[in-house]
Amino acid sequence: MTLDYLIENKDIKSLSNFKTKAKARYYYEIHNRQDIEKLSEIYSFAKANNIKLLFIWWGTNMLFAFDIFDWIIINNCLEWWNYNNETKILDSYSNENISDIAESLFDNGQLLWKRFIWLPWSIWWAVFWNAWCFWLEIENNFLKAEVLELKTWKIKVLDKKESWFEYRNSIYKKTEIYFIIKTFFDLSKKVEKYHSDVDNIDFRENKQPKGNSCGSFFKNPSKEQSAGKLIEESWFKWKKIWWAYFSNIHANFLMSDDDTNYKDLLTLIKKVKENVKNKYDIDLINEVRIITN
Repeated sequence: MTLDYLIENKDIKSLSNFKTKAKARYYYEIHNRQDIEKLSEIYSFAKANNIKLLFIWWGTNMLFAFDIFDWIIINNCLEWWNYNNETKILDSYSNENISDIAESLFDNGQLLWKRFIWLPWSIWWAVFWNAWCFWLEIENNFLKAEVLELKTWKIKVLDKKESWFEYRNSIYKKTEIYFIIKTFFDLSKKVEKYHSDVDNIDFRENKQPKGNSCGSFFKNPSKEQSAGKLIEESWFKWKKIWWAYFSNIHANFLMSDDDTNYKDLLTLIKKVKENVKNKYDIDLINEVRIITN
């Protein structure tokens, strides 16, 4: 018997920036703490029916590689944030858009997160990946996170040390056993790996392509070697497979037109990886997550 609050055959095309056609067999949204309380019941239903769960807690930065997803998709929709001008503490629920927060703070004189303006990620995904923009990482200001541990279904708080931040990594990404409810940041002091004077707003407005894309698709192999340069030198900057292509403005931006099939995107990803490997003996690693059945 299906739980009456699970939506069946839900169109989820809008949940991915690539906008490829996709549906979910079962779908559930979390908007408040009462919705969180139902997760253990959903887990029991899934276990009894041999169905897997997929939490969407990172926003639209992913590629759906399926037509119909046979699992239960649980979409995190927790939104609300507050910034205390006196303490310089920001607290935010996990599905708030980090760019919207950064832009609002910037408009009100708090410049610390300016580099996160136009970063198309949720707070959850930013913490999950330890978001990095022109040498500013999310861990620099991170204080703690309120989480639901999916093994015990207990709510706990993890501080910065317990979050195991590394370059493009954290305990949330390594283990995927925590549902992040709320996060706290100290914006009283700028801490950065390297100084940058890049005008990120101008960069994103004028030097990044517009359209169906999740931004940079591959991680940069190193500070000296960018994925975009490797792709461009491998002759894939202007290559196109039907409606899937790498942008001629920024070669690491995988783009899709409205009629693109996910299979075209996967074919192009495979080909560019093979070309870079054959030419440079470098394995390109996806920064965008590919979701399969």
